[in-house]
Amino acid sequence: MGAEFVQFSLTPILIGVFAAIACALPGNFLVLRRQALIGDAISHVVLPGIVVAFLITGTVAAIPMLLGAAGAAIVAVIMIEAIKRLGRIEPGAAMGVTFTTLFAAGVLLLDQSDTSNVHLDVEHALMGNLESLIWFRAEGWHSLFDPAALAALPDELGRIFVVCLLVIALTVIFWRPLKISTFDEGFAQALGLPVGAIGFGLVVTAAIAAVAAFDAVGSIIVIAMFICPPAAARLMTNSLERQVFWSVAFAIFSAVLGYVFAGYGPLWFGGQNAVSAAGMIAAVSGIILGLACLYGPHRSRVGAGRQESAA
Repeated sequence: MGAEFVQFSLTPILIGVFAAIACALPGNFLVLRRQALIGDAISHVVLPGIVVAFLITGTVAAIPMLLGAAGAAIVAVIMIEAIKRLGRIEPGAAMGVTFTTLFAAGVLLLDQSDTSNVHLDVEHALMGNLESLIWFRAEGWHSLFDPAALAALPDELGRIFVVCLLVIALTVIFWRPLKISTFDEGFAQALGLPVGAIGFGLVVTAAIAAVAAFDAVGSIIVIAMFICPPAAARLMTNSLERQVFWSVAFAIFSAVLGYVFAGYGPLWFGGQNAVSAAGMIAAVSGIILGLACLYGPHRSRVGAGRQESAA
């Protein structure tokens, strides 16, 4: 069992965990700034950029993907402004039209292009390919100390691990400016903090996390992890530090439990086939958010949170 777990399940679980953490950390500040749907927007916008970058370069390397995503973001901004000015409609409607149009264009490009030689197609863009990220050279736990076996780890693990460390480092380094500008923008400006640059940097960090996670876990997990763990954590505490720790814990729990339920849950209920790991991870994160809404100690509908609100 140990050898089978290391070979078939260890790397997918780790990739899911690192992706969930990388998205949940900036998600905390997006939720507090009432910009939670930016994560959803990023996930929609980057798809056509990633596809075009692959069609041009023929590779799914990190740099072309980031450049493609950045180009798609620029196109999205231009489209939003053009629709607002020419159509004279509100910004929210312009954003909705732009994001859905670009996402549909990305799906159409994937469907019509030849991406059979890489893990980049409509199914993987939506649901990821966690189940296929197998560590073929692993023979047991001792493979963790075998250089030859470690060299055969899936490339996605290294990419998302590096991005996760980058997001953690940026969160620690810019913790004070992020905290001040999130809760009191006027005070941050009075202190001379570049509020606009901080907000832009937060969005860029979220975009980097989304692009790194996209080819491994798909857009479903990316969208869910930007919102569900931070929102659930917000219902557990009024302290930002504790909220961040709660969100990371919820993200890890969702990734691990979701992957286990995807593989074994249907069997426990009499089914014969496993379900999508990405979809189940997103579903578990949604269930955690629902439970936090009902029973969390702050702003919940029942229990201690309701009594506190009534008081």
